[in-house]
Amino acid sequence: MNFAIISDSTCDLNDELRAKYDIDYAPMNYVIDDKEYPAMLNWQYHSPKEFYDLMRNGTRITTTQVPREVFIDKFTAYLKEGKDVLYISCSSALSGSYNLATLVAKELAEEYPDNKIYCIDSLISSFGQGGLAIMASQLRAEGKTIKEVADFLTENRLKMNQAGTCDSLEYLRRAGRVKASKAFFGNLFGVKPIIISDIKGQNYAFKKAKGSLNAKRAIVEHLAEVVEKPEDQILYISHGDDEESAIMLRDLAMEQIPFAGCNIGYIAPIVGSCVGPGTIIGFCYGKEVTIKGDD
Repeated sequence: MNFAIISDSTCDLNDELRAKYDIDYAPMNYVIDDKEYPAMLNWQYHSPKEFYDLMRNGTRITTTQVPREVFIDKFTAYLKEGKDVLYISCSSALSGSYNLATLVAKELAEEYPDNKIYCIDSLISSFGQGGLAIMASQLRAEGKTIKEVADFLTENRLKMNQAGTCDSLEYLRRAGRVKASKAFFGNLFGVKPIIISDIKGQNYAFKKAKGSLNAKRAIVEHLAEVVEKPEDQILYISHGDDEESAIMLRDLAMEQIPFAGCNIGYIAPIVGSCVGPGTIIGFCYGKEVTIKGDD
């Protein structure tokens, strides 16, 4: 059908996946030493190792939402082609991009009254958000209209589940992207937080595990509890420059859950700056998320 699917820098879809499913994205920016860089998903300005080594060495990296002019240019390019636009945003609990996109969409609706722009709050990020964009692409290929796809995503977005862990909750806490009440245990005595995306699209450290191996097992345990029809879907694993741990997580998961396959990729600059090096996250589609993080 004649509509564009656009996400943003937090979807973590690499060039190959975006080309395969015909998905575009609106770049956010990351900031190092007061210099802004577009957060390109092909790692145009810093390689993954360079980026995460900066964080390992103590450099603080901050981020911005998608700039208004980027939304205008990106949406307008497709509207001029006569296409409708479906934008799938990072969770509104983590970024202001969704709210800004809805304002831009309203402005452009006056200029392009014959076209539609749907903005969907994914209530997740990284490969969870990217996975929803891929599902949208698959539905488009089946002949669904943009409204049908938008309705499906709105009704089913909380069925995209996340379970991950990180070396330290300090990055998430500092960025204000994890519930603070449980942030303390992430840096104590090798205890690892197990982090999900809750019903509001917030990162929530809902349990803990002693050591890296037990953390991976806890991730797999959670994915096994929530997944539905794994034989019909791909397990997505994203990592903060720790491919070895991502492969270990894949092997543990595939031993217990009959996924059709697994896709492993880097956590791109925006999410990476918030979770830090050593993070690994698994994503699958299944039961609707019902957990609400503590204040």
